[in-house]
Amino acid sequence: MLRRLVSSLAAAALLPAALVVPTAAGAPAPGAEAASSPAAKAPRYQATIEWTKHGIPHISADGFGSLGFGSGYAAAEASLCTLADTLVTGRGERSLWFGPKARYHDQVTLDATNLQVDTVVADLHARRVVEKLLADPVAGPGKQARAMVKGYVAGLNTYLRETPRNRVTDPACRGAGYLEPDVTPLDLWYGVYLANLLASTGVFVPEIADASPPSLTDPGLPQLPLRAADVDRDALLTGLGRDPGAPFGSNATAAGGRATSTGRGMLLGNPHFPWRGRYHFTQQHQTIPGRYDVAGASLIGSPAINIGWNKDVAWSHTVSTAYRFTPYEYRLLGPTTYLTESGPEELQRREVRVRVREGGTVRTVTEDVWRTDEGYVIDDPAQLMPWSALSVWAIRDANAEHLRTIDTFLDMGKARNVRDLLRRQDRGGGMPWVNTTAADRKGDVLYADHSVVPHVTDEMEQRCLTVVGRVLDTVAGLPGLDGTRAQGDCAWGADPDAQRPGILGPRNLPSVVRRDWVMNANDSYWLPNPASPLEGFPSILGCERCERTMRTRVVADYVARRLASGRKETPASFRGHQHENRVMAAEVMRADGALDRVCAMTGETEACAALARWDGRSDRDSRGVHLFEAFVERLPTLPLDLVDTVWTVPFDPADPLNTPRGLNEANPGVVQAMSDAIAAVREAGVPFDARWGSLQVAGDRGAPPIGLGGGEGDDVGNANVVSSRWVEDNAGKYKPITYGSSHIQAISYRAGGRLDARTILTYGQSEDPTSPWSSDQTRLFAQERWVRFPWTDAEVRRDLVRRRVVVGG
Repeated sequence: MLRRLVSSLAAAALLPAALVVPTAAGAPAPGAEAASSPAAKAPRYQATIEWTKHGIPHISADGFGSLGFGSGYAAAEASLCTLADTLVTGRGERSLWFGPKARYHDQVTLDATNLQVDTVVADLHARRVVEKLLADPVAGPGKQARAMVKGYVAGLNTYLRETPRNRVTDPACRGAGYLEPDVTPLDLWYGVYLANLLASTGVFVPEIADASPPSLTDPGLPQLPLRAADVDRDALLTGLGRDPGAPFGSNATAAGGRATSTGRGMLLGNPHFPWRGRYHFTQQHQTIPGRYDVAGASLIGSPAINIGWNKDVAWSHTVSTAYRFTPYEYRLLGPTTYLTESGPEELQRREVRVRVREGGTVRTVTEDVWRTDEGYVIDDPAQLMPWSALSVWAIRDANAEHLRTIDTFLDMGKARNVRDLLRRQDRGGGMPWVNTTAADRKGDVLYADHSVVPHVTDEMEQRCLTVVGRVLDTVAGLPGLDGTRAQGDCAWGADPDAQRPGILGPRNLPSVVRRDWVMNANDSYWLPNPASPLEGFPSILGCERCERTMRTRVVADYVARRLASGRKETPASFRGHQHENRVMAAEVMRADGALDRVCAMTGETEACAALARWDGRSDRDSRGVHLFEAFVERLPTLPLDLVDTVWTVPFDPADPLNTPRGLNEANPGVVQAMSDAIAAVREAGVPFDARWGSLQVAGDRGAPPIGLGGGEGDDVGNANVVSSRWVEDNAGKYKPITYGSSHIQAISYRAGGRLDARTILTYGQSEDPTSPWSSDQTRLFAQERWVRFPWTDAEVRRDLVRRRVVVGG
């Protein structure tokens, strides 16, 4: 094959600097570039990168180090500014480059000042957390992952040497002083480590950085409710990184041999991630001839493919409901003296130094953090965990105790089928905060939540909950444990089949393999298929026999409805679900004309006529979507101990995908929500029958206001989720999109070893708005079109735009 030939020639013959890489016919390839000049001796790394249409890099090398090298070089070309920002964050230098008071928002859970971020990161460095994990034979990475990271950094540095800061074309970081080719593997490992903490320590950065003992001016008086029913559940979940109004999640559906026309597996994966920042994806295809061949997408700073496929199995991820940490409450004998089973102990106060830049002057400030043996002290009264005169809280974080993420994803790329994929995931022990849904060539499909979860059994939980810890558990499902016994019978347990102590092993984690279909849309593991409820697992993983979101209900209905009609899924029908743009809440609420009657009670004739004419979908040409979204957003919510009166038929665990239902016309709050929605649309100056694509447009950096289909997810019931959050560009539009459907992939296995790979990276491969690959895929996404992802050598040749052999040391 051509890519294998090129890689072999480069490795064996040391291509001279001016040699143009030949095409299969021996003529220079259009747009081919010269290789970087090698030294007299063989370079440490070399890789062939072939960019196809839409800027997708296909990287071929003879080992994992060189494969990482090509990946790092390609990532730098596509996303230099965000990659550099990620490394600045991992070094604890945000205050130095961007000022201490400016805020850093990772577009997911971390929202803190640069100084707060740097304070926590500086302590990680001072304690040499990552260095110790790198030296740990169990919790640390293996040889191939180390080689990938080392090569990735070398590729980034090579790109930086070739592209001085004043030649960077992306205005977001052009000329920035931190664009120096001095990145170390340790810098990237800290970046990887911080990504692991997204759903745990990362949620509490301000509460860690600003924690201080109670004083006369700040006594830390608890403002605790007397019962769980008095807690604002949404506010509590938001403070724990689970904002119900801005959920972080994805959909994934796998159809097996019994459900497909091919008799083989199909996967439709649609992660809902930010359209900018470090948690957005870049696409790539990685090949070591004869050893490794995998394609898909990686988050910024990840050398390994996170969501993707190989010749035998395809997988996607959805954010899991499991908690990655537990808070421990310690009884205090003094402001900084806490009680343990062994006697009183002093909290560890750690001072760190942070360099900050203000007004052109760089100075060093001293900050502090506090710790127990379990982890960082937090001072978080809003989440019921203040540092008071009576007690103090600290969190133990399971994802802070390993550096196995790259190993896990790297090894999954070698899987031969879905069962092998799960075995490799378990052996890696580093799936940080996501479920896995997969399909294979043989026609088996998998759902699993085998992520990193603290070993907290229900029996231990009930034995160790404190009074406030029980409130946290009742309202948010987060057990608050007794820190006095944190080294005794309230310590995390161990499973013999787990990759390391402290986390649940595979036998205590939910999974199922079927031959028809499975799915997940960020509800708990309980119901991947109605015929396979998963029950009896520790509650720290999530709830069982609990209500599903409207998004889950529409995703579950896709394959089920088609099979009920007597038809199997074809590759075209299966990927077509992505753009059906059904709105499940509208389908449920319109039953028996209830939605129209609720609207009529407002007396708003014009608005109600527009809503009645709405086609019930969220296509670009649909009219009335905005009225419905505004209505759902304003529906009343009630405390935990009251019946949800939005519906006449409440949730029934025996019929979980059809309940609740029946819009309650008799509830004045429902009618008021409709009145308020109509008033909000009128105040925005938007016609009631406006075309959806004129209101909902691309809003990521540099994107033209391209009209988009899709809409809000959990409560509204779109599977094609797009949302407007933290808007910067196109802010004058009604709904500029900055979050949602991202790297979408529809993979179908065919006869004769073939596969059909269709993808869309909704915001484009390049972050640089001057690049032709910045919003080309956004336009395709708007038109409901797919990219035929080049998989074979022949397909790569067909779509080839540019080829280069890159070398470096």
